[in-house]
Amino acid sequence: MSNELRDFEQFMERREDAARAYVNGDAGLVDRISTHISPATFFHPSGDYEQGAEQVSSRYERDAGYFESGGDTNFEILQMAVSDGIAYWVGFQHATARLKGRPEAVPMSLRVTEIFRREGDEWKLVHRHADLLKSESE
Repeated sequence: MSNELRDFEQFMERREDAARAYVNGDAGLVDRISTHISPATFFHPSGDYEQGAEQVSSRYERDAGYFESGGDTNFEILQMAVSDGIAYWVGFQHATARLKGRPEAVPMSLRVTEIFRREGDEWKLVHRHADLLKSESE
């Protein structure tokens, strides 16, 4: 295993921690691992998108505000790779989220593709595409 892949695998632990904070209403860790240098994109589960580092960051902050504490999430990584300062993972994000104004936690499963680039010594999220995973009963 290359050092770059090992480094990215360690980073993915922090990425998952950032996702946990996010589903508890805190976008701070996601902001720290996201690029602040365009280009950046976010393809939202609702079907719309954001383009540009500032716009993506603002969307993450706004969307985190829909969640309140008591949620949890984990990644099911189907594949990941690293090459020449670019990395990605694809798979599923399973979550139980507490949405503001709803009395019970909501289960969610998303199909996710995320792309990262090396900026100095850090991996930075530059693209996220997430959409709802179709349930087996559909």
